[in-house]
Amino acid sequence: MAHSETAAPAAPIRFETSPDRYRHWRLAVEGAVARLTMDVEEDGGMRPGYPLKLNSYDLGVDIELADAIQRLRFEHPEVRVLLVQSGKDRVFCSGANIFMLGSSTHAFKVNFCKYTNETRLGLEDASAHSGIRSVCAVNGPCAGGGYELALACDEIWLKDDGNSTVSLPEVPLLGVLPGTGGLTRLVDKRKVRRDLADVFSTVAEGVKGRRAKEWGLVDEVVPSSRFKDAVEARLSALATSQQARWGHRKGPGVAWTPLGVEHRSDGATYRHVEYRVEPDARLARLVLTVPTGPVPSTVAAAHAAGMDWWLLRAFRELEDAIFDLRFNRPTVGLVTLEVRGDPATVRTTDAVLARAADDWFVAEVLGYVRRTLKRVDVTSKTFYALATPGTCFVGTMLELALAADRFYVKDDGDGATQVETTAANGGWFPMANGLSRLATRFLADPSRADAALRHQGPMDARTALAAGLATFAPDDIDWDDEVRLAVEERASLSPDGLTGMEANLRFAGPETVETKIFGRLSAWQNWIFIRPNAVGERGALSLYGKPLRPEFDWRRT
Repeated sequence: MAHSETAAPAAPIRFETSPDRYRHWRLAVEGAVARLTMDVEEDGGMRPGYPLKLNSYDLGVDIELADAIQRLRFEHPEVRVLLVQSGKDRVFCSGANIFMLGSSTHAFKVNFCKYTNETRLGLEDASAHSGIRSVCAVNGPCAGGGYELALACDEIWLKDDGNSTVSLPEVPLLGVLPGTGGLTRLVDKRKVRRDLADVFSTVAEGVKGRRAKEWGLVDEVVPSSRFKDAVEARLSALATSQQARWGHRKGPGVAWTPLGVEHRSDGATYRHVEYRVEPDARLARLVLTVPTGPVPSTVAAAHAAGMDWWLLRAFRELEDAIFDLRFNRPTVGLVTLEVRGDPATVRTTDAVLARAADDWFVAEVLGYVRRTLKRVDVTSKTFYALATPGTCFVGTMLELALAADRFYVKDDGDGATQVETTAANGGWFPMANGLSRLATRFLADPSRADAALRHQGPMDARTALAAGLATFAPDDIDWDDEVRLAVEERASLSPDGLTGMEANLRFAGPETVETKIFGRLSAWQNWIFIRPNAVGERGALSLYGKPLRPEFDWRRT
């Protein structure tokens, strides 16, 4: 393996930002239309050693993009259309910076691809659930990850000027795959013919003009003289049509304020979330605390709480902790999950979430919880949920246990450990496969999911085990030893084997674009990123930009 594969980021990566700190994007909102302009600062990379030329991007660029999409949904509910465009003349985006990838660790490359996938899925989610249609205006070469960003938009408009092209050059130039779902979106989302997609994905120079539209790679091709006016007319038409459908989603927006996290060498502390790392055990213990006392019980009260509505803040904190674990704690293989607090708080909050169809803010919070739970689903760590007296695996919080690889529920003898379903578990938070976690759990017998939902009130450990919600229910005598042995056993297994095993087991049920991206693409890219053909001393990714030809092992495996 190339020496660069052992390199490590110079400092911990942080994922909070704001428009006043953006270095690579400009966000402007004009009524129902928002404009995101990509103007990457060449010397603004996350670490030294690679200039971000031609609007190429690294993780820092994508962190800003993810923040902007999130802010539009919460701070600007009036927005119905988003224009994604370049701030540079005659270039849209050359994709992920190759020198950045070549100098990154294997783990970073894979997590980088996963994060950018989630960001692009978030853009599509905003269209499906928040009524924000997106248009990508391509004014120059649009390659690799740049075209994958375009593919995540609802429409792609290409300038017909002899210079503007779309391409996925990863296979012919780098010996790797498009890392952000490009191949899947070509044939599944845009329904490009397989033979044409094959040609397109092996032609490094890409496709331009009329052919790009004929093949289904873009939606419209417009001459330079009319390009700007045509795009503006389309934005106006989309804003009008979306307003007719989504006009009930009215502001004012809710400010996306900082979390105020305290990072430590052994973990992090937030208001509702805390996790601590035990390095020798390759273990992190994460606890989410549900507040006691009065919480918003109406839609109006939730609005008044805004970003401090406990549920939204807790899942923002959980999301940030997941990012920290992915990127900054690579040797942590197992995360234990506990939710502590007052079950009545969750019941009250779930009753407010049930009004999501009536209110844009409640709907956005529900959507945010759904997306954060999906991040748990695709994180390459083992998750064990632990229920004991005082834990609060109820409704929305039970979803964390259902997302875990195992759920241990302590049989304390007097029923103090309780688990409870609510309507939230019946489909409010579907997985990537389109099913609820309960439905996915009981694919063999859907009636068991229905029975769990119909159960009135809390279940004790034995009832939860009989219902199929708990994996194991050790008693007081055996609890400590069983959990300890389960943790130690997991830590002794191959991390690579576990990652592959978990990805196969978590995505039961129907196949979707999303499951293909995180199950199929991530698995193959994980393998390709360690192959000498890509990252060896004479591999295509290692030699990119050098006057040398790669040397391949020609055996197909």
